[in-house]
This record gives sequence, C-alpha cells and structure tokens, in this order.
Amino acid sequence: MEGFYVYAIVSEKDGVIYVGIARDCEDRLREHNLGKAKYTSGHIPWKLFYTEYIGDSKRARIRERYFKSAAGKRRLRAILSKNS
Repeated sequence: MEGFYVYAIVSEKDGVIYVGIARDCEDRLREHNLGKAKYTSGHIPWKLFYTEYIGDSKRARIRERYFKSAAGKRRLRAILSKNS
C-alpha cells in the first residue's frame, strides 16, 4: 500500500519500545536491527509488534506523537502483553 504506517518495535534485549513512521515497516525494522538509527542501535535486536496504516504523513506524525505520549505507551504495552 502507498502511504505511511505507524509502527512499534520492542527491544528483545531490554524491553524498550520505539515508535516511528515508515512506508515499509519490514524494511525499517531491518535498518533498526542493522544499527542504522542512533537511538535504536543500543537496543538490538528489535521485533516488530504493531503496525497501523495511516496514509498521509501529517496524520501519521500525529498518530506517532500519540503513541509516544503516556496514554499511547500504556496502550502499546497492553498490546505487547496481549501478544506475548
């Protein structure tokens, strides 16, 4: 699909959750696991556990900001614990 996704990954090393936006979540996950992003390079390996298709970049950024808020992080932790 064309457009943007909001994604969440979890570090299998220490349980840190990272949220971002991408056009191709699997490709972006590969980049994180190769250490190409400064913050995430210290928490390798990463596992993708949440994706949400948004469409345009402006709405994707708004949704990403929500998931980086306290309420959004609680929601992601609930999703992660449900999937475990």
